[in-house]
Amino acid sequence: METGDALPAARRISVIVPTHNEAGVIGGLLAALAPLRRQGHEVIVSDGGSQDATASLAADGADRVVAAPRGRARQMNAGAGVANGEVLWFLHADSALPEHPDALIAAALRGGAEWGWFDVRLSGVHPLLRLVEWMMNRRARLSRIATGDQGVFVSRALFQAVGGFADIDLMEDVELSKRLRRRAQPCPIAAPLVTSSRRWERGGILRTILLMWRLRLAYALGADPSALARRYR
Repeated sequence: METGDALPAARRISVIVPTHNEAGVIGGLLAALAPLRRQGHEVIVSDGGSQDATASLAADGADRVVAAPRGRARQMNAGAGVANGEVLWFLHADSALPEHPDALIAAALRGGAEWGWFDVRLSGVHPLLRLVEWMMNRRARLSRIATGDQGVFVSRALFQAVGGFADIDLMEDVELSKRLRRRAQPCPIAAPLVTSSRRWERGGILRTILLMWRLRLAYALGADPSALARRYR
């Protein structure tokens, strides 16, 4: 493992990546995060029982690989529980980073924000994907609710104050955002975080849009997140 120079805890970002069978993409993300590690930030991979080589591949590119019960909320809480930084940044394994993301997060925090997210761009080229990402970014800014694809960052103090992620199987990002926005105004960062469009392309773009709308509406109306997770998968 690489070891970065020590940074004061107040400036250190702990990047937390939940994984499950992500051997095909985890190497690319960890390579992109290597410059941050060299600057003294840390990378924690929280693996939910992958059956492929995810954990072994992550061992060479992360500061820690944590074994956690499967489920993004549980995995991200486990990663946060061993983090040393005062800023937690939750990233999906299929993300591609903007330039100097640590500087962008630091600027948001210097401006008084305690949490925020990045605008998202989907990796595919289909014109409908441009509409999807526009709607995601617009909705997040209007509602102050971010999704995991948008790389939520939050001060560790605020994350702990709201109790971390709720132990639910889906919509953990929405639920956390609702509690965070009651405590502090977020700072959305315009530089886009690129995320894989594989979910939309595999399921069909229009069908996936409708599915996500139905799931969010059902959650807002009180549906059980475990039942919604089964529909999502």
